Amino acid sequence: MSARSSTVADNVTELEVEGDASTPQSGDNKPAVAPMPQADPAGAGETKGKRKIGRLILMVSVPLLIIMGGLWVWLTGGRFAETDNAYAHQTKIAISADVSGRIASVSVEDNQHVLTGDVLFTLDPEPFRIAVDEDKAALGKARLDVEQLKVSFHTAVASLASAKDTLVVQQELYDRRAILAEKGVASNSTLDELKLSLLSAKNAVTTAEKQVESARAALGGDPAKPTDEHPLVRSAIAQLEQAERNLSKTTVLAPSAGVITQVDDMNVGQYVTAGSAMASLFEADDTWVEANFKETQLEGIEVGMPVEVTFDAYPSRSFEGKVTSISAGTGAEFALIPAQNATGNWVKVVQRVPVRIELEPVSETANLRAGMSALVSVDKGKSTLDKLKGI
Repeated sequence: MSARSSTVADNVTELEVEGDASTPQSGDNKPAVAPMPQADPAGAGETKGKRKIGRLILMVSVPLLIIMGGLWVWLTGGRFAETDNAYAHQTKIAISADVSGRIASVSVEDNQHVLTGDVLFTLDPEPFRIAVDEDKAALGKARLDVEQLKVSFHTAVASLASAKDTLVVQQELYDRRAILAEKGVASNSTLDELKLSLLSAKNAVTTAEKQVESARAALGGDPAKPTDEHPLVRSAIAQLEQAERNLSKTTVLAPSAGVITQVDDMNVGQYVTAGSAMASLFEADDTWVEANFKETQLEGIEVGMPVEVTFDAYPSRSFEGKVTSISAGTGAEFALIPAQNATGNWVKVVQRVPVRIELEPVSETANLRAGMSALVSVDKGKSTLDKLKGI
């Protein structure tokens, strides 16, 4: 026991003895016990003072630390603009046939990766082969017709030459008879007959010239032009090429490499109309991200800035990229039903602006799929503290 405890105990004993001697006994001979006074330990006030100081320091230091931490975060922040409203996009190509026909075979399965030029499906080629044969026959007939036109032209030229020779002979006969008629040797009736023959020869020459012009026009104005250069033949050649093209289009090929989907909708024997979408091809090697930043985050974002992208499907893998373009309008401007802000109950809503981000070409991008969610972080290069230093 300490010295302080011994002193307190002695004081209590002395008080009890004094009480026994001075206090009168009651009827039941029981002494009246006086109340024990409360002891006041030394140093209790000092302890309370220290507690108050500790509480004061704690109440001041904690808010101060919070304020300093927030100030530090604010000063060192602002360099990166982040958003999780971002999705992967890939070029989507609608696969369709250029000609109408019935599906003869399907060479791919749903969600299969294909390369450029791979056969997707084929149409029944028989009707198109028949069309090719018909156009070949039409081309041969056109060439034969042109050759006949050339023969007609040469015949017309020969007829014109003959008519001109006849005209020369008739002109000479008429001139001689006219001289004789002036001398009275030949009669006027004979001269009239020669005159009629001369007029007939002139008309024959005129008719032959018209026939030559007609034959030349039928040959396109140039009788020496090759047969295949004639408009009739060229038209037949074009029709044959179109028929051959339609025949080749019965085999539908993959326009680019990617993943083919919705193949289950194609069945053998199904009739396909030209231009109707039968499947979809996603170009897996061409993936970009469309990040929808708030309009309040756009300050400082520029084309060419580096970007780090993390997809929810691959949280442990980050992809590098860069900003390639910023949309000309907010997402609301391209909505099917734009918001009508000119109303009495208008409420301001923070708009989002699409930002296109091209990913660096790496092998892992082939595993990405259109529509995947992503977290995008754009490095603007300067924090708030850097901006303040530049002021």
